[in-house]
Amino acid sequence: MHSHAHAHEGTGKILRWSLAATIAFVGVEVAAGLTSGSLALLSDAGHNFTDALALLLAWFGLYLQNKPADEVKTYGYHRAGVLAAFVNALTLLALSAWIFYESYLHLRHPEPVNESIMMAVAALGLVLNAGIMWGLRAARRTDINVRSAFVHMLGDALGSLAIVAGGVGIRYTGWQRIDPVLSLLIGILIVWTAWDIVTESLNILLEGLPRGLELSSVISSMRETDGVLDVHDLHIWSLGSNTRALSCHVLIDDVPPSASNCILRRLNDMLSRSFHINHTTVQFEHVGCALSENGCVIPADSAGEHDGHQH
Repeated sequence: MHSHAHAHEGTGKILRWSLAATIAFVGVEVAAGLTSGSLALLSDAGHNFTDALALLLAWFGLYLQNKPADEVKTYGYHRAGVLAAFVNALTLLALSAWIFYESYLHLRHPEPVNESIMMAVAALGLVLNAGIMWGLRAARRTDINVRSAFVHMLGDALGSLAIVAGGVGIRYTGWQRIDPVLSLLIGILIVWTAWDIVTESLNILLEGLPRGLELSSVISSMRETDGVLDVHDLHIWSLGSNTRALSCHVLIDDVPPSASNCILRRLNDMLSRSFHINHTTVQFEHVGCALSENGCVIPADSAGEHDGHQH
């Protein structure tokens, strides 16, 4: 537990320093973009600004999700990091819409750019983003919040690389439309990097089945556990980016409490080992639910109804 907290503290420190460096670089890139007349640099500055927002939200989400549960937030603040990731991804999509519009205008009316400034500033951005990615490489594997910030950095690093290549192309061909074309490519890259974060974070917020799990596999494994006759009313969701929860009804024979405790222990061990589900609520039954043919279900619209679910 101590090492886990220490790892989060280290990640938080990296996020804070990365935020300060990114904000400073945004200022440099805006000034360089205005001086050189490069839309690609200004687009990348906008992307870097959302990177700064992403880092700020990622740090704040990391801080919240490590707060302990209380009387109001009985599950804790696991969803804070997921919500931060979702907002981050939405800002990226909004930014890409602006980039597409500006690129269209500059394709119709290209303007001369200073390719030397483009290449120098983009190279600096590539070094900055590569350094931040290196610092976040470990935490991104287990935390969607940190991964959303990492994806921001990856997209911007690739964008900086494209700007360097574009500056070389403008220098040797003189074709000024390379700059807005690069902006279009950066916009497409932003959408591509953001979409996966949007879908995964939204799935968590809507309490969908965690990514990588198959409901049928979980049911089969539970039914194969010694002492289990059937499983129904099964729900699996994510409390946060790396915390899964499960609730279900399990049909067993009428056995002494000691035997039912053994069944419960076998179920929990299997779920933790095979599916990384460590927060479970299992209700044992000795007769099947008569509420519906498919067992107990959550009604789609329960307005005006009373809870008549009894066993």
